Amino acid sequence: MVYSSKNNSFMMPEESEPHERTWMSFVANDYIWSKGQIPQVKRNLALIARTIAKYEPVSMLVSPDDYDEAISLLEGLNSHNYPIELIKFTTDDLWLRDTGPTFVKGSDGHKYAINFNFNGWGNKQEHTQDAKVANLIANTVNAKIKTTNLVLEGGCFEVDGHGTAILTKSCVLHDNRNPNMSLVDVETELKELLGLKKIIWLEGIKGRDITDGHTDFYARFSKQGEVIVSRDNHRKSYDYEVTRNNIEELKKATDADGNKLNIVIIDTPNLINSTYGADDFAAGYIGYYVCNNAVIMQSFGDPDADKNAKAIITKTFPDRTIEQISINAIASGGGSIHCATQQEPKV
Repeated sequence: MVYSSKNNSFMMPEESEPHERTWMSFVANDYIWSKGQIPQVKRNLALIARTIAKYEPVSMLVSPDDYDEAISLLEGLNSHNYPIELIKFTTDDLWLRDTGPTFVKGSDGHKYAINFNFNGWGNKQEHTQDAKVANLIANTVNAKIKTTNLVLEGGCFEVDGHGTAILTKSCVLHDNRNPNMSLVDVETELKELLGLKKIIWLEGIKGRDITDGHTDFYARFSKQGEVIVSRDNHRKSYDYEVTRNNIEELKKATDADGNKLNIVIIDTPNLINSTYGADDFAAGYIGYYVCNNAVIMQSFGDPDADKNAKAIITKTFPDRTIEQISINAIASGGGSIHCATQQEPKV
């Protein structure tokens, strides 16, 4: 059901607010992933789902052809603290953060799902099936669908749940997504859709990865007034300068209430496991996912960096269990735990 009304206001809850469930997709298609990656990508997805299911229900989209394999790798659907539900639907890729709907709460007490018109990160990848995911999930949970002319992905923005968001210009203002919209146009629309008062813009970087510089790879709100920021220390990396510029911009920024932000820096690992490929490897610790009572974060096989990152996340989220897991095959495809998940908040 598509909804439109001017007599309602909306707010996107911050990720640490209580969830109804987590959404994922169990898929690694051979027209996107290499033959060497596919088996381990599926194992990684199952590991993420099993870990989250210790803390909240998980719903996974899965093609009929992969159904039995998914059950096997998940070690059953009800052998965890919370159930894992499999929904038969064929997707192109696994990045539910980007293809799934963005859930917001309406002032009328209802749950709404925004369809941001996924176009394969600017028509860089096949997305015929992925373009259907947002409405499918919305209809499955009986959320009212809210439409927009914006073309975005869930990884484009970070919100604090109190009116402040962080976005990258390189992604959101790119001609491959929103060619006829100005910064003011985008801000006006997002403020209405997500309940925002203030948007902090980072420059980001175009064309280096498929996302054109998603915000959730660079900066994450851990709570109101606090941002965890990634810092790349590899001088030959294009993100060496980008991440430092992000830190400086965020140090100067204020939130919707006019308060300066507390910046927490996490350094990227010096070592990665390149078994499944290194060219697109996403080596950053802020691709964590906050679920009910836990934070699910990555390890990369760099003992010192893994330990340091976990210590920072533990200090930042003192009331949550920290689960650190290895998903190198998914990372080799340019994504993280956060990219592979989408929260459905309780309303």
